[in-house]
Amino acid sequence: MFYKLIYPLHDYIQGFEIIRFISFRAGLAAITAFFISVLVGSQIIKILKKRNVSEDTSKTDSETLKDLHSDKKNVPTMGGIIILIAIIISTLLWCDIFNIYILLVLFTAVWLGILGFFDDYIKLTQKHASGLTSASKLFFQCGLGLIIGLILYFHFKDIEEGTRLVIPFFKGVRPDLGAFYVLMVMFFVVGMSNAVNITDGLDGLSIGCTVISGLALTLITYIVGRVDFSAYLNVPYIAGAGELSIFCSALVGAGLGFMWFNCFPAQTFMGDVGSLPLGGILGIIAIIVKQELLIFFIGSIFIVEATSVLLQVGVYKVFGKRLFLCAPIHHHFQFKGWPETKVTMRFFIIAAIMALFSLITLKL
Repeated sequence: MFYKLIYPLHDYIQGFEIIRFISFRAGLAAITAFFISVLVGSQIIKILKKRNVSEDTSKTDSETLKDLHSDKKNVPTMGGIIILIAIIISTLLWCDIFNIYILLVLFTAVWLGILGFFDDYIKLTQKHASGLTSASKLFFQCGLGLIIGLILYFHFKDIEEGTRLVIPFFKGVRPDLGAFYVLMVMFFVVGMSNAVNITDGLDGLSIGCTVISGLALTLITYIVGRVDFSAYLNVPYIAGAGELSIFCSALVGAGLGFMWFNCFPAQTFMGDVGSLPLGGILGIIAIIVKQELLIFFIGSIFIVEATSVLLQVGVYKVFGKRLFLCAPIHHHFQFKGWPETKVTMRFFIIAAIMALFSLITLKL
């Protein structure tokens, strides 16, 4: 919004018209979000420490896990507030806030941010509580998915590729989901928000993978928002989606700023107030740019982490045995003796390779 206020200055200042270019504003959004995150973050962490906003890491039945995380006992949580503040301010400064897609991702961030805030608040204020019930969280996640799904369904209804599902490697096969499109949106909102939440168990892991996914989506949203690039790569052109590359850049910048405090040894954890909206945002953006299935590559670590939990629970209920030493799978490797930093860095490497692979598939 801010850029629209200052853009008229190009009539008086030579070269100032550069601010209208999405690529330039994307760079500004990333830089702005990073510095907001770093500057605001230090102050918020002080407040969280002063108020003793730290999660009880002993809330687990595993004695091994308690020992592994014993040094995290007094680390403040709810640091995800830092990320949300940085993303929202940077978006308001450099994005066209009247763009429907920008409004939808902002709405997603605020909705899931509030949900995560209450979840964290209950954990912190009620002794031995595990936050909101699973049914309560699922209800509000599905509610968001239903609202976003209906908006996109009617918005895309008259667009040729609107409710079609783009299948990687088989671009000629694009089934029209019709009304089932809304259910798909709900599935991705719930699935991705929970997947990122599950991944948030080691210092820097979740936010680092989110930054990598954000970088991939920055390029994809830019491509999909341009007629020439989308035609060349034979991907659906979505008018106005290019503005999302600025939002994705803000997400990357905010994420890097948060990593300044969340890298090992962490000074703060993001909590559900950060992980739930970040996951929801990744899912919604993938849906908007018609790369729903590509999110399985872009966010591969999140998918693997969530799947490991489902497999662990399923196998234990059926066979009475554990498939992994501990789930999510990052704890499995900790139990095998891997240092926390090794697990995190190797997951980053896998996430980066899979994100690059997802970009390669656009041409296939």
